[in-house]
Amino acid sequence: MTVDKVLDAKGLACPMPIVKTKKAMNELESGQVLEVHTTDKGAKNDLSAWAKSGGHELIKHEEENEVLKFWIKKG
Repeated sequence: MTVDKVLDAKGLACPMPIVKTKKAMNELESGQVLEVHTTDKGAKNDLSAWAKSGGHELIKHEEENEVLKFWIKKG
């Protein structure tokens, strides 16, 4: 998988990870992939719902050393 942009949203509380993700997605072309790193536990549900409602695809997510990582493909 090719990652086109990485967003570091670690240490930010809701709703900032979503706000930053939305801004970063606006800079990408359709089909490009954004990798998001956050420590906000609520982001798992938030980013999933946001991606779906925005027509984007949450490719996968994983947790590593208390950092949640998401890969979102722009719709």
